Amino acid sequence: MSGQYDDIIRLPHPDSPNHPRMSLYDRAAQFSPFAALTGHSAAIAETGRLTDRRMELDEYEMARVDAELQRLQELLPSRPTASITYFVPDERKNGGSYRTVTGSVKRIDAVNGVIRMTDRQCIPIADVFSIEIIP
Repeated sequence: MSGQYDDIIRLPHPDSPNHPRMSLYDRAAQFSPFAALTGHSAAIAETGRLTDRRMELDEYEMARVDAELQRLQELLPSRPTASITYFVPDERKNGGSYRTVTGSVKRIDAVNGVIRMTDRQCIPIADVFSIEIIP
């Protein structure tokens, strides 16, 4: 059987005198998939990141937090130590997380609605879930 490439089929592969042969790794990389959707993997990771739903306090729980704030206000001259749990909204998606901070309370700023700690951290009063005063 004779074909149209019979004259070249058995010839050796030509090697360039100017360019070295490409390694198999580099050759394979030419054909590997590329990141056509820039940021796609980051978006998938962000979607998979879990957030907590904000728990709404009922009247009893709000009264409990208010009572602890009043007690904390009374103890302010002695720089009380407290463990405060509050909700931090997520910047990118619905929900957030609950964070607990333990430290000395500097003051309760009712005008700006924050609890100021001695380490300069500010906790929004509206986001406070619980306060435990540490003796």
